Amino acid sequence: MAKTAKILIAFVRILIGFIFFWAFLDKVVGLGFATKPNASWLSGASPTSGFLKFGTHGPLAPLYQQLAGSPVVDWLFMLGLLGIGVALLLGIGLRIAAVSGALMMLLIYSSLFPPQNNPFIDEHIIYILLLLLFPFANAGETLGLDSWWQSQAVVRRYPWLR
Repeated sequence: MAKTAKILIAFVRILIGFIFFWAFLDKVVGLGFATKPNASWLSGASPTSGFLKFGTHGPLAPLYQQLAGSPVVDWLFMLGLLGIGVALLLGIGLRIAAVSGALMMLLIYSSLFPPQNNPFIDEHIIYILLLLLFPFANAGETLGLDSWWQSQAVVRRYPWLR
């Protein structure tokens, strides 16, 4: 692959990682963007409740609305945002980050199906495809810590951690 393509893929990986990590930070402390300080997780609010109760639509909306406010759902969502974001930012654990990020995007997509601006495709599908591209493109090797990560004993022992 051309060096320019590797650098572009690395930048896309880092930027998507920042999207996940920023969402985590905003929901934890309420930076005032998507989450106001009084609606932050640290202030006792559920990071998933508002979206799941009021943002979902379509045939699966009742299922997602029942999950609103569940501490297990909140923890899984927040750990997912943090783990996926850090992995993409650092360029490590891209297999796990790709699969878990794609699953998260698929769940969000299904909670909003059908999309409002197109009968089938929205940004969640694009994120899924990009996330799945990263491990196949070895996106952590450029501007990332993938070489160091792969040299770690635990990663050599359990290759699925790559």
